[in-house]
Amino acid sequence: MLVTRRYPAGLMAPSPAGAHAQAAARPQAHVPSPPDERAAWLVAIALGTLGVLALVAVLTGLVGGNARPAPAASPPPVPLAAALPAPGGAVSASPPGARHVGVIVGRPTAAQQSADARRFESQPAALIAARWMEGFYPIYGTAQETFAVNWLLLASIHEQESAFSTAPGTYRGLNFAHCCGGPMQFNVTNGPPSTWQLVNDSYIYGRRPAAYGHMTATHPSIYDDFDSIMAAAHLLSADGAEYRLDGSAWMAAYDYYGHDLTGVTYADQVLARAIGWSQHGFCFDCGVRPGLMEAVHAAYGAPVMRSLLSAAAARSNRPRPPGAGPTHGVGPTHGARATRGAGPTHGARATRGSCRAGAACR
Repeated sequence: MLVTRRYPAGLMAPSPAGAHAQAAARPQAHVPSPPDERAAWLVAIALGTLGVLALVAVLTGLVGGNARPAPAASPPPVPLAAALPAPGGAVSASPPGARHVGVIVGRPTAAQQSADARRFESQPAALIAARWMEGFYPIYGTAQETFAVNWLLLASIHEQESAFSTAPGTYRGLNFAHCCGGPMQFNVTNGPPSTWQLVNDSYIYGRRPAAYGHMTATHPSIYDDFDSIMAAAHLLSADGAEYRLDGSAWMAAYDYYGHDLTGVTYADQVLARAIGWSQHGFCFDCGVRPGLMEAVHAAYGAPVMRSLLSAAAARSNRPRPPGAGPTHGVGPTHGARATRGAGPTHGARATRGSCRAGAACR
């Protein structure tokens, strides 16, 4: 007799379809997901890239003991060594009005002459870094090559005007008289045209260095080192300066300041400093040698000073019309000092006519 045994439903093996349904009905157990390896790979790649770059930098000398500092810039070559001037030089002692009409003459007021005279007497030493001066050397060289003016004369005026652009306010605003500004202290208020307007396009005649100390976004600018120094070289060339540091260079510096007794001191100091550099090497933190000052003054400054004093004495003995105001300063009356404002740093002050490269200022 066949006996059929019945098992409880839970002990019977389910059919495939039932097993699938039963599994779907049970809740899923908590199984952790495998970690994402992409982040680890990215970190590994980044570290490897940094390692390769560090290895390349070491092998090429960019870092480590093989690195070499950038070579220091050198001053331009000195065109010639100037001899000690002898008394009775080639500067004319005649009144400045007798010179050709193309000359550009500065026009400081009596107040400015007094302030400048005190400044020229004290000549405080400026603490200037060698790296700071290196930015001017390419500009001096380009100016010398372009306008055939001894760069030592140009650099000496740069020191006289703004202590190689270290004077406060060199690169912003104007001087206290609100007339002049920039490294070479150009007058922008006299005229029209102003002295700056006559020579502000001088930068187009030379190649601008790729980099230098103070480069402005727009040109021309009295605050741009290249624009200002090139304009000063152009102005000195128009006033007769050349490679020789002689009477013509003295008169160009005299014109740059103005025809008065303070201008005589200015030109004496500028030329004596430049001659000293030509003889002993460029030294931006050295003073002017007293012996050179005396020699330059005896050769060039003294005759002009005597002329100015004689002209002033003649004017003082001349009858003056009733109600005429007092006269100020010592010097000619042909317009060498009529200016709007004055300042302790003055620069190229005033002029007549226009000035372009290769031609005299008229």
